[in-house]
Amino acid sequence: MGVLKLGMFETLALAVLAIYLGDFLRSKFTFLKKYCLPSAVVGGTIFSCISLALYYMGIAELRFDYKTANTLFYCIFFAASGAAASMALLKKGGKLVVIFAILAAVLAFLQNVLSVGLGMAMGMNPLIALMTGSTPMTGGHGNAAAFAPLAVNAGATAALEVALASATFGLISGCMVGGPFGNFVIKRFHLEDPSLDGQEEAAKEGGKAVGTLISKANVVSAVFMMMLALGMGQVFFLILKKFGLNLPIHVCAMLAGILVRIALDARKNTSEAVYEAIDTVGEFSLGLFVSMSIISMQLWQLAGLGGQLMVLLIAQVVFILIFAYFLTFMLLGKNYDAAVMAVGHIGFGLGAVPVSMTTMSTVCQKYRMSRLAFFVVPVIGGFISNLSNAVIISGFINYCIGLLK
Repeated sequence: MGVLKLGMFETLALAVLAIYLGDFLRSKFTFLKKYCLPSAVVGGTIFSCISLALYYMGIAELRFDYKTANTLFYCIFFAASGAAASMALLKKGGKLVVIFAILAAVLAFLQNVLSVGLGMAMGMNPLIALMTGSTPMTGGHGNAAAFAPLAVNAGATAALEVALASATFGLISGCMVGGPFGNFVIKRFHLEDPSLDGQEEAAKEGGKAVGTLISKANVVSAVFMMMLALGMGQVFFLILKKFGLNLPIHVCAMLAGILVRIALDARKNTSEAVYEAIDTVGEFSLGLFVSMSIISMQLWQLAGLGGQLMVLLIAQVVFILIFAYFLTFMLLGKNYDAAVMAVGHIGFGLGAVPVSMTTMSTVCQKYRMSRLAFFVVPVIGGFISNLSNAVIISGFINYCIGLLK
């Protein structure tokens, strides 16, 4: 079987086609809109299934050159998220950031308790079972690739394959269950009405009014400002690295975006259309990032998962739904913002922050924007959770190695 390499531009074109396909299918099948399944996820999944079929028929293995473009769009989106955070929002989100950070750490810890406990009950190597816990779930493909080799060195030779396949499973399931979960919670608690939680006022505080018209000049200006934010973010990244603090580049981009927002607010006469244009640039970037991430998935990795591993992974999905409902949603305020943040928690608790953002975006498109959620979730999922999860994973790897001695 030959390998068909698709360059960055072909990958971008396919990502856009996947979004168009998702839009078309959402317009034809109302249940996709009803349950808040994003266009990029719907179309991208179909493209990745085509890639899977080509692989199994022995025609070709598709390989995509997407990492450079994905990093760019990912960072643009985070910069735009930072620029959406007004001072009022920063003050309001402070307490929730602390609560959410604790919840994210508790979830990661319990994901590992579940994976190791259930795995050992089924007679599995605890290190292999651990590779279905917070390493690939809360950690995603990045942590799977970083921590699985430690398990391999400890004798669990299949740990890397299991971790990467589990991360792919988590990414898919996070995309699929986040939107329907949000739709269920909002309907269950009758949170559709903006007057229930003052969302109309919050929208104004966030610098955005419904129906704001934007011009070409606004969009061009927004793109330029996001490029400046990326440059500042890279400078922050290098300075912090010099002092031994390795923050992810997208977090630095978000911090730069916050500075852009502070500068815009200081001008006093900044048009609301500018903020709307920045949102537009961020939404565009997020859509492409998610679509490229999904079409490039190697679904055949999941074929190697045995029955025991599938039990563990399905248990993780069920567990996070229960956790998000009874803990995340309830403790974050049991209101519309909390519902959207719970959707975000499912997104990065099973896959990655972009999954959080695209599922939250789809829920918000159906109901209304939650500025607070779009500020709090990236801070936790993109930064704080990465730190706490790394400590938790390290502790569990050492624990599992001790069980095997």
